[in-house]
Amino acid sequence: MKIHYSFDSFDKIKNPVVTTGTFDGVHVGHSIIINRLNQLAAEIDGESVLITFHPHPRKVLFPEQSKDLKLINTQNEKKKMLAKTGLHHLFIISFTLEFSKTSSQSFVNDILLDKLNAKIIVVGFNHHFGHNRQGDYDYLYELSQKRNFGVEEIPQQDIENEAVSSTRIRKAIFEGQIMKANAYLDHQYFIMGRLREFDQKFNSCCIEIEESEKLLPPSGRYAAKLEQDGNLINCFCEINQTTVDTAVKIFMGEVAMDLSEDYANLYFYKKLRAFPDCDLDFSVSRDEDTQLLNELIF
Repeated sequence: MKIHYSFDSFDKIKNPVVTTGTFDGVHVGHSIIINRLNQLAAEIDGESVLITFHPHPRKVLFPEQSKDLKLINTQNEKKKMLAKTGLHHLFIISFTLEFSKTSSQSFVNDILLDKLNAKIIVVGFNHHFGHNRQGDYDYLYELSQKRNFGVEEIPQQDIENEAVSSTRIRKAIFEGQIMKANAYLDHQYFIMGRLREFDQKFNSCCIEIEESEKLLPPSGRYAAKLEQDGNLINCFCEINQTTVDTAVKIFMGEVAMDLSEDYANLYFYKKLRAFPDCDLDFSVSRDEDTQLLNELIF
């Protein structure tokens, strides 16, 4: 997957099939859009293109209302997830107040068609774009008849009769409903960051949170898996939202791993205990939770 940060400097893309959006979480609904993007690109001997924005548009347009907005993925996590989808090109565009004034007509005509030369534009259900969200599928379809490009809308996807959305997933994570969030995501919610503060006595370490906007579950203890260099180990992680620390503690039970101060992934599976029911102190025995963890089927 090639990553671009501007519409003004990139090599020519062959028969682009394009979609756009924030894609926070890269959840099951997003995966369906990207799979269709790749399928259409293969049918016309083209390449799939996803355009996303940083920071999140709500942070720029409504800073006061969105100052507490937390996101499922950091930028590095999003790139990691999108790279797994088979996507050919990812554009990460700086979202500014000036860019927000781009009309839907200008965005489609000047950027998607004139600069990218899009052959097909794919949008999700009820997707809006451009200044004041004026652009939608109906506008694209009408324009496609004049400028000779394809357009397709992906229908809304449901899980257990609930519409999948990044907002619903954020709510589930915020409430500690990890298994529900994972079902929506169609993969484990995870933290990607560098490991630090290794403690051999308690076989523990911490994983650094890369961005302050990263959404964390509530304080408590969680069943998880730690991955580094392709190695996986069952572990606990403990989150304490009452501190300003930018790291999550990890306890690896009785299994030792040769870990380094490098990037690792921490995958969440299930909430075990809520705060203050758990002590959030690695010096306290974990015998009960170690037995519970060993009995869990991941």
